[in-house]
Amino acid sequence: MPRPIINHEKLGNHDEIIAICPANVFEKENGKIVVKRPEDCIGCRACEANAPEGAVKVVDD
Repeated sequence: MPRPIINHEKLGNHDEIIAICPANVFEKENGKIVVKRPEDCIGCRACEANAPEGAVKVVDD
């Protein structure tokens, strides 16, 4: 099952990953982007492609 992991230091304020995710996995909480629904990740890796290098990584568990 794919699951995104966020490196907050590298991600910063790149909120576009929230909108780009077709599965609506991300949300903003207390000023930080969080993986709210990891079980909904479809492994498309759009978040990886649209975030700074190394800021988001999709791993397969």
